[in-house]
Amino acid sequence: MSLRRRLTTATGAALLALAVTGCSGLGRTMVGTLTYETGHRFVVTVTSPLVTGCHRLGPSGATKVENNTLVDIQLYRTLDCKGKNSIYVATSSGDEIARGSLPWRSYSVIH
Repeated sequence: MSLRRRLTTATGAALLALAVTGCSGLGRTMVGTLTYETGHRFVVTVTSPLVTGCHRLGPSGATKVENNTLVDIQLYRTLDCKGKNSIYVATSSGDEIARGSLPWRSYSVIH
């Protein structure tokens, strides 16, 4: 095998390795379960949701949230993960709204 061919093969392998490494975070999940209770007292369990984006908590929102994943989350009272009055919920912990408070409507992952 010629030197030029070996060099081309090595360069191609290095570029492929870099491309795979750069895309590896695209499908990352929270690993674990996020369980929440809706305003209608339904319990919903989501298994290993993606770490990217804003996630909605059902049409009526959530009154109680248990974060049994490997990452922390931020809960919001809006549908778009924006606004003041958000709350931080660490891994292996939870939150329950006070009586008369608005429900949590969305969450995002802190990473």
